[in-house]
Amino acid sequence: MLLQIAEPGQSPLPHQSKLAVGIDLGTTNSLVATVRGGRAEVLVDEAAQFMLPSVVNYSGAEGPVVGAAALELASQHPADTLVSVKRFMGRGRVDAGKDAERAHYRLADGDEGMVSFVTSQGNVSPVQASAEILGALAGRARQTLGADVEGAVITVPAYFDDAQRQATKDAATLAGLPVLRLLNEPTAAAVAYGLDSQEEGVIAVYDLGGGTFDISILRLHRGVFEVLATGGDTALGGDDLDAAIVSWVLEQVTGSGLHGGQYRALHRMAREAKETLSGAASVELPLVEVIPGAGSLTLDREQFEALVQPQVKRTLRACRRCLRDAGVDAVDEVVLVGGSTRVPLVREAVEGFFQRPPLVDIDPDRVVAIGAAIQADILVGNRPEGDLLLLDVIPLSLGLETMGGLVEKIVPRNTTIPVTRAQEFTTFKDGQTALAVHIVQGERELVADSRSLARFELRGIPPMVAGAARIRVTFQVDADGLLNVTAREETTGVESAVTVKPSFGLSDEQITDMLQSSFSHAEEDKSARQLAEQRLDAEQLLQGLEAALAADGGELLSEAECQALHQKMQALRELASGEDVAAIRTLTEELGRASEAFAARRMDKSIRQALAGVSLEELDQEASE
Repeated sequence: MLLQIAEPGQSPLPHQSKLAVGIDLGTTNSLVATVRGGRAEVLVDEAAQFMLPSVVNYSGAEGPVVGAAALELASQHPADTLVSVKRFMGRGRVDAGKDAERAHYRLADGDEGMVSFVTSQGNVSPVQASAEILGALAGRARQTLGADVEGAVITVPAYFDDAQRQATKDAATLAGLPVLRLLNEPTAAAVAYGLDSQEEGVIAVYDLGGGTFDISILRLHRGVFEVLATGGDTALGGDDLDAAIVSWVLEQVTGSGLHGGQYRALHRMAREAKETLSGAASVELPLVEVIPGAGSLTLDREQFEALVQPQVKRTLRACRRCLRDAGVDAVDEVVLVGGSTRVPLVREAVEGFFQRPPLVDIDPDRVVAIGAAIQADILVGNRPEGDLLLLDVIPLSLGLETMGGLVEKIVPRNTTIPVTRAQEFTTFKDGQTALAVHIVQGERELVADSRSLARFELRGIPPMVAGAARIRVTFQVDADGLLNVTAREETTGVESAVTVKPSFGLSDEQITDMLQSSFSHAEEDKSARQLAEQRLDAEQLLQGLEAALAADGGELLSEAECQALHQKMQALRELASGEDVAAIRTLTEELGRASEAFAARRMDKSIRQALAGVSLEELDQEASE
């Protein structure tokens, strides 16, 4: 009898491989790619189009329409046509309201959690709309490959937070698509270029997509990708370049607002003008097709570049911060990702900033999907392990709230994932039997300036004196950037855990500002932390003294000594409510020294009580044993 032998997870048949795809779920367009015959390729539809417009229309009774056909319906049915829905992933009604109003969407009332849109086919969430797009791409893959796919790698912006990543996974689940991994878009581009050219060194991935801008600094060495730092702006993308043209047009022709259909048509015209100006010196805008009686306008490249110059400069500021975070002064290569990087001004600005021409060997619209397909091919088991080691990072620090409203960072930003980090904490008060764990995200020193992710409680801690309990809190971030937190009391083994279900209501602008504000408020945060820590030291001393005086003050201290301590304690209480860190520290130290004699007497008393009724011979016997 012969045994058929195969590597674990790989097909036993010599020419059979598992089908896996990489999906670039974009704001404006989405793509699906796979690896066939050892080469990554983007799959096309019946019309030989490789890009699927990320648009879903809900105006018909027969069901949702996805892609180019939905885009054609946008001007006639603006409220029923969801465009750039990726910008709403993981966002709540409050912070999404402005964007929804600008896009002429109707938001459902009474939503808790993620926003929903009112359509002719009922309320639709961004997750449901994204699931339609993913389903269409999966259908394209099945039709082209002739079989169901066994897994997909889906790309997300590097700056997507936990809520947005979870929403993306939920959309894939709803579409019936098994997710192998979520992969940051710039990292996917690095995968594509790294395997094609076998380059080594430091690489910058400049990704200007339809709705987001990402910049990543990576180090390549012998097939190992290490993300040194990520940055960007989740409220900046190609849509904003189009919006600059729309604003310019409205200034020229009308002071009144447009209805939803006109806005959609004008936005599409602006996008087409932007694309035309990448190869032409000027473009004619036939506004009469959108705004009756408006005639037409000519937009030349010089005017266009003046309109979008502020947005391009914003991307370069983010690049400068990312280089500083990565600890490098220069890069060896620059990779461009996203259709808007075809704009000549963008390419010139990037080349000038990094002092080297960017790589454009792979179509910037396809490079992310190609990288995702290569990663999917590895994860599904078609390539031997070790062909590629991909080390990704988390974009924002994760930590806990400690006494005084301070943040204790457990997993710093730009830490390679997947990662597990643990730290021990203890109780603040005597007899404390429960601990509230508050998980926060951000770069600031105070909880008030950070984002709250989740809360849970550890109960069943045995009553001990303050500081005696040993509570180990473990943070585990998986390869998708999702977080699990566990708290365990070491002496009893009592444990509690939470899988973070992120809160909504944080805008894209706020996410980006969390990082930017950590730089602009560095000195202010340092002072605030010092003040909070000093107030905490003062409070601990005051609480300890109050308990000690209540127990032994009348017995061990004279009336004058008690009065002197109480006066200093009252002075410290009043001072601790102020802002003078040095004064609080000085008075805390003075009170500590003033109470040393009292502490010594209490210790003597404890020793006398412990030795009461014990003979010298018994002590000698215990010592000899």
